[in-house]
Amino acid sequence: MNKIGVRDLVGFILRSGDLNSDMNSTNTAQAGTRIHQKLQRNRTENYQAEYYLADNTQINGHEFTVDGRADGVILQDTTAEIEEIKTSDIEFKELPQNKLTLYWGQAKAYAYLLMKANPEIIEVTLKLTYVQTPDEIITETKQTITQADATEFFQKLINEYAEWIRLQDQLQAEKVTSAQKVKFPFGAYRKGQRELAAVVYKSVLYHKHLFAEAPTGTGKTISTLFPVIKAMGSQLTERAFYLTAKQSTRRVAEEAISMMSENGLQLHSITLTAKDKIKFPEEADLRPEQNPFMVGYYDRLKPALKDLLTHEHQITRPIIEEYARKHTLDPFEFSLDASLFCDIIIGDYNYLFDPRVHLTRYFEVENPDNFFLIDEAHNLVDRSRDMYSTDLTSEPIKNLIKIFSEDKEKNILTKLRSLNRAFNAIAKPLKDEHQTQAEYLEENEKFTKAVINLTKVLRKWLAKAKPSETSDTVLDYFFQCISYTKINEYFGPNYRLRVLLNDAGVTVRLFCMDPSTFLADTLNLGGGAVLFSATLSPMDYYSSVLGDEVDSLKYQLDSPFDPKNREILITSYIDTRYNQRDQSIPKIVASIKRLIDGKRGNYLIFAPSNQYLQTIYDAFHQKYPEINLVKQESAMNDDARADFLHAFDHPDTKPVLGFALLGGIFSEGIDLVGDKLIGVGIVSVGLPGLNHETNLIRDYFDEKNGHGFEYAYQLPGLNNVFQAAGRLIRGTSDKGIILLMDNRFIENRYHDFFPKSWYSNNIVYNLNELISSVKKFWQSK
Repeated sequence: MNKIGVRDLVGFILRSGDLNSDMNSTNTAQAGTRIHQKLQRNRTENYQAEYYLADNTQINGHEFTVDGRADGVILQDTTAEIEEIKTSDIEFKELPQNKLTLYWGQAKAYAYLLMKANPEIIEVTLKLTYVQTPDEIITETKQTITQADATEFFQKLINEYAEWIRLQDQLQAEKVTSAQKVKFPFGAYRKGQRELAAVVYKSVLYHKHLFAEAPTGTGKTISTLFPVIKAMGSQLTERAFYLTAKQSTRRVAEEAISMMSENGLQLHSITLTAKDKIKFPEEADLRPEQNPFMVGYYDRLKPALKDLLTHEHQITRPIIEEYARKHTLDPFEFSLDASLFCDIIIGDYNYLFDPRVHLTRYFEVENPDNFFLIDEAHNLVDRSRDMYSTDLTSEPIKNLIKIFSEDKEKNILTKLRSLNRAFNAIAKPLKDEHQTQAEYLEENEKFTKAVINLTKVLRKWLAKAKPSETSDTVLDYFFQCISYTKINEYFGPNYRLRVLLNDAGVTVRLFCMDPSTFLADTLNLGGGAVLFSATLSPMDYYSSVLGDEVDSLKYQLDSPFDPKNREILITSYIDTRYNQRDQSIPKIVASIKRLIDGKRGNYLIFAPSNQYLQTIYDAFHQKYPEINLVKQESAMNDDARADFLHAFDHPDTKPVLGFALLGGIFSEGIDLVGDKLIGVGIVSVGLPGLNHETNLIRDYFDEKNGHGFEYAYQLPGLNNVFQAAGRLIRGTSDKGIILLMDNRFIENRYHDFFPKSWYSNNIVYNLNELISSVKKFWQSK
């Protein structure tokens, strides 16, 4: 039995008119639920809250259950009242008509379901209770509907929906049939690919979370996508989200789907692009009511969707832009609406995990038909901390007070000055003690209230403001305030409230040390997930910080490459601890020179900080000026990055020695295959620089599980090392040396965390032994 909710049915069929992104409420689901329950508790005794209504109907030959829960129902002999409660921070009088049409449409659909189940009821009073937050200003409006009118209204919804069901049936049949038949796009599985594909398929089948380490060369993307698509052919899942941290990995996913499409696969995939990157240039600085791509958006949307879906299968950014222009639609919103009809959605982590920008159309409630593929999952550790952290600074307030003083906006000025006083109050203990920072275990409710009060008045002002530099300035601070209030709702024992003082003013920061619970809750919104990476060692650490559950699966593959093609050398004679760094430079320079003397070709050296990298680079260049060098700069645009990589294109005629930042843009996600790279040198064990927030993470995990230093410093640093070393062997014919320049790699506390493929390594105790080991390796090749 198929199922569709009243809200979804009404929303899809009755949406019309303009797209007005400025009218989006910043209200949260939690706040809405609280207001609903508060109102429901205060109703009369015969008031029935969360009244379930459902009816079975046939749509295009399918049996459908249309259902939903009315917020409140009062039943009488031949009449009834249905209450629909809506919450938003928008004034009732500012609500556009197309929004009210949806509200009333939902109530009318409930009225039909109620009268269908109770034929004796011939008329229903519809009551719309609108609550404007945060002051909870209530507006009540009513209208009545007869049984005949409700039946006619509902039947029109079903008739129009049937057209889309026919299209969906066609697309579904194509997907299922082709997914059943599609073959693995390569002639044979690489070592480990079949095993990984099998365990991914089982994760779909049994609705499990899988943590998988698949070393470089395994073919992670195709080995995860292919089994999920085969599961779609068996109708074990309906939709997959392929989420990554980088554009490069999204392109790899697109290429994998393209290969399967060439083998007969017919499904719809879409790649979502960030709003600021896909927005048309001519939309800039236009209010929604002036923007031709938003005015009348919903009136043109359905024809555009049919056009797109019947002519395209792989919907990439250029495809979205092409059809958005053709039908005069905002490309970002069009991509989101098109994604509802797609089987694979490719995008950034934040579409699922970030509570401020996640896709509410998918992730507001649990849907077991969604499956998550999380690529390069090691990146999610720091990214998720950022997603659940935020800060607000007092610095812009002075300028905002000046702006609104000129406009004589007394109400806004009052709230700005109130927030400024709240900043001063929270900073006073630090100033009294001549401190610049402090941490607190509890949230500051007075401060949060001042932030909320300011957002309320700024919201009203922005709704009427014309585009200008001033409105942009106000909007920017408004969004910072909104971010603060949203993240504050998650505040708990895994947070610290930080107060920071500097010459610019006061910053209040909500810092999340451990978002693992939030990640677990998010992953449970789907029917299963695979979190995979080439470096997910040690597995217990990553599964712990990425939302592990008791019954999660863990799987580690061996490297598919011949271990004899790679030599790992550890220098026992180099100490890169901070107090030894100056003394380490000559030994590092000498070791790099002995490494590159072993064979003519390209090499890449990684160091843990820009300053240390520059020092090593300068020392090497001064001693060996004849050697061709390139170095990563602190700020590089796309062209500069491309130039850096192109320097490795001619290893025979113009070999190069590169210097790059450990944990930076060139330490993962780049492919220098074959002879383009024959050696990697890594300086230090990669520990993050000492800082206050990393110390907070250390102290938090020390108390939680006794592994504070490991979780905060050691393991994140080692992952940077593993990723950088992974640049060396990218194919079956690649050969080379990894030189680990830090005697701490010998210690058990580091050595014990090496991945299995690193167990074979050699310690060199001086430069002569290094020369001998390098020579021996290349002679064997």
